[in-house]
Amino acid sequence: MYRSKEIKINFDKNPDFLNEMLNYYIVVLNRSPSSMKEENIVLRNFLKYIAVKFKIKENTDMDISDLDIDILKKVRKVHIENYISYLSTINKSNTISKKICCIRHLFYYFSEKNKILKENPAKNLKCLRREKSLPKYLSLEESKKILTDTYNNKDDKFFLRNYCIVTLFLNLGIRVAELVSIDINDINENKITILGKGREERVLYLNEISLKAIKEYLKNRISPELIIPDEQHSERALFLSSRKTRISIRAVQVIIENAFKQAGLDYKNLSVHKLRHTCATLLYLYGNIDIRTIQKVLGHEYIETTEIYTHINNKYIKELIRNSPIV
Repeated sequence: MYRSKEIKINFDKNPDFLNEMLNYYIVVLNRSPSSMKEENIVLRNFLKYIAVKFKIKENTDMDISDLDIDILKKVRKVHIENYISYLSTINKSNTISKKICCIRHLFYYFSEKNKILKENPAKNLKCLRREKSLPKYLSLEESKKILTDTYNNKDDKFFLRNYCIVTLFLNLGIRVAELVSIDINDINENKITILGKGREERVLYLNEISLKAIKEYLKNRISPELIIPDEQHSERALFLSSRKTRISIRAVQVIIENAFKQAGLDYKNLSVHKLRHTCATLLYLYGNIDIRTIQKVLGHEYIETTEIYTHINNKYIKELIRNSPIV
């Protein structure tokens, strides 16, 4: 499988102490570069806010790369709470909760790991209650339609590739980053090895429709020896772009958006990730498997993340009762 080495974090704009903390989470704790990129943005904004409050900087647009670790020594719990109050005027509670977690990581590192801070001002910080919302997903009929329409789109010379992509999303519930990282040799008979978040690997079983889609696609895929090797190891990638290089995340997003359009679905309110929700939901509703198994399939670290699909089932049962023919 392809392990991307690209870390899209602009370290040059960060203070040295922030880069130290980010490198710890990336290298030692093996956190994914994409999640740390988001954390970097959150912490940069927090440091800008604090720098202005302490009158170290005149405004939040100024460069903060020259900030010293001493700024963290000045921060008290009240300063963080004031920042959270400020965020509450512009963000939803779910977003704020994530940002609080990032701030906790920052102060945990400098108080518990390298012991620069004597006290952790974020230690007893309370998270806002997160708004629970059910994920959007396709019905069984809509899922079958998007598969059928994608396969029958013979005008697109890449229809077998696109059909295979949709099939794997709906049957394996993988993330888009996981899909683009798949190499041909990750497939072994009826199993496929997936590289998940934090570079954790998991092995998934391929059902009959997935195996058939892969085999049919590979018969029409360009031979690996005809592809010029590059940094992405495109010669061994399962899915290729029209340029004969490993397919990109953005290219997959466009493919799925077009598939939604062709199937007559509301593509503006749907995304690649909705296919992952669809897989999990259909497994729970029709697959006769428990939530722990779905957790393993999706690669969720915590069972609480997966349990949202039990609420979907409650909604489904409620609709069945409401539409009972006996009433």
